[in-house]
Amino acid sequence: MANLPADWNPHPQVMKTASDTLFAQQQTSIADFVFDEKVARVFTDMIKRSVPGYSTLLTGIASISHQYARPETNCYDLGCSTGASTLAIGSAVANTGCHILAIDNSPAMIQRCREHMRQTELQLSIDIICADLLDIRIENASVTVMNLTLQFIPLEKRQQCIDLIYNGLRPGGILILSEKIDFDHPQEAEWQQSVHHHFKKMQGYSALEISQKRTALEKVLIPETLEIHHQRLTKAGFQFCTTWFQCFNFISMIAVK
Repeated sequence: MANLPADWNPHPQVMKTASDTLFAQQQTSIADFVFDEKVARVFTDMIKRSVPGYSTLLTGIASISHQYARPETNCYDLGCSTGASTLAIGSAVANTGCHILAIDNSPAMIQRCREHMRQTELQLSIDIICADLLDIRIENASVTVMNLTLQFIPLEKRQQCIDLIYNGLRPGGILILSEKIDFDHPQEAEWQQSVHHHFKKMQGYSALEISQKRTALEKVLIPETLEIHHQRLTKAGFQFCTTWFQCFNFISMIAVK
């Protein structure tokens, strides 16, 4: 890998976003959370205000991608949403001969991602694909990223997903896996949830917004413990995995084939 330029920006955000007020008004019934146009329109604001350390997470994804990406290989962003992690990868591998594949099953998110990529000045070799990641073929990959994606996949399909990634990686290739996690000990789980809610209040969300969004997500976003994630990665065949980032109940791991 070539050295990064002096003006390197690990997450060049070029797209303005609307403020997230989706749950600001009392709702008589709360539907399950979906990644539709309403969510896509405010998603950049939503995730910055909901995920503690999000900017640092993107910087780390860029730095690790730069270390492991190899020329003439593929880099996958699985569950790319509006493209923030795609841009983080792209900032690290632009002009290196790497090809990026950004994949999401939400048409609204894919549309926003395409708009985002059209506005960036990065010179990228990239395909943006609307598809279920379990339906795609991963091949010749040196870097794969699942940034807050696995937690939305049904529990019974998660091992299949990790196996698919492992099989498509080159030897020495990596998976960067970021997730909201659960905790075995009830007191720790309660404390982590409490500080996360306080973080969101400090970002301007009301107690009503936090409560209603939590209800919308409770059947959609299913967190697991760090131990379960490690077990799944080991079962897939990864030779090494470790946690490189944690802020409250959000973590990111790297797993090396």
